[in-house]
Amino acid sequence: MTERKPHGVTYEDWVDRQIRRAQERGAFDGLPGAGKPLRDLDRGKTGEEWVVDWARREEADLRAALPPSLAFRREKQDLLEDLARVPAERRLREAVEDFNARLRRALLRPQEGPPLTTMPLDVEALVERWRAERPPPPPPAPPTRARAEERRRRRWWWRRP
Repeated sequence: MTERKPHGVTYEDWVDRQIRRAQERGAFDGLPGAGKPLRDLDRGKTGEEWVVDWARREEADLRAALPPSLAFRREKQDLLEDLARVPAERRLREAVEDFNARLRRALLRPQEGPPLTTMPLDVEALVERWRAERPPPPPPAPPTRARAEERRRRRWWWRRP
């Protein structure tokens, strides 16, 4: 639908014309569910039921639909669970500081929904926990004879007194 609605034509006529042209081109042929009745047409749905059904059908994440107090609680839980998978200390600090800054801003605004009881995270305590959960770095490999020979060959221009 890249063309614009012509002046003087109602939206209904223009949309019907677009649908008819698409049918003639076969744009609706072979769609999933073609020829099957639509489910639950006989019962009315509330807006919340429709959103939940859509989210299940599309496998969407409903975290954006949560009130701020529940969204922050869920985000804090996820952050603590994913602590070990953070690859670098800098990224962990950035994530926790970002969470704390957004939480503080939310605490300053008027509350929507349930009261916001989530507390900010202690960055240093989480960094210590992250360090404790990570395996220690492997010790450096001892130099082998071949590596020593390679080093000696690379430095042939150095003069020794």
